[in-house]
Amino acid sequence: MTSVLLYLHGFNSSPGSAKAQQMAAWVAANRPDIEVVIPAQPNTPAQAWAAIEQTLAELQARHGEGLRLGAVGSSLGGFMATRVSELYGCRAALINPAVRPHELLCDYLGPQTNPYTNEQFELLPAHMDELRALAVPMTAPELLWILQQQDDEVLDYRKALQEYAFARLSLECGGNHAFVGFERYPAQIIRFLGL
Repeated sequence: MTSVLLYLHGFNSSPGSAKAQQMAAWVAANRPDIEVVIPAQPNTPAQAWAAIEQTLAELQARHGEGLRLGAVGSSLGGFMATRVSELYGCRAALINPAVRPHELLCDYLGPQTNPYTNEQFELLPAHMDELRALAVPMTAPELLWILQQQDDEVLDYRKALQEYAFARLSLECGGNHAFVGFERYPAQIIRFLGL
């Protein structure tokens, strides 16, 4: 079996994000047997999901039945990791996950610049339709672990508590959308994912 950690970054982020790099560094230092994959996702939802699917297809082609997959997703990446968990039957850890992002991102319509890549793009109403179409019904909440901080300035943490009511939950006072103190969690995440 080959253990693979798929890390999905959030909206207007990149594989260079702090949490992605903290997770990769911990795995490299403590579990070098795990392959870490952090795909660069395009800035729009349907293209981002297509890139994730392509990554998963390549992993399945390379490892076949020997693939043991676990996912981590932050913010919009948490929404995508929920979809990965449902469609591929793997465990996922979701960090301050975006809930109903087709509603949340309506406030961000218009010109955007990705602060990591400096790519410029426009977020359109059609992209909200793409997000709505990517939502999946949650049938296996036991495969999910929600890491949530109450003082997230971007997302209302209570929506995640409602959406993921039957999943494992770690709720912390304070914090922010970047998830303060994330370096405390990689070992526990790897154990939860079964990698």
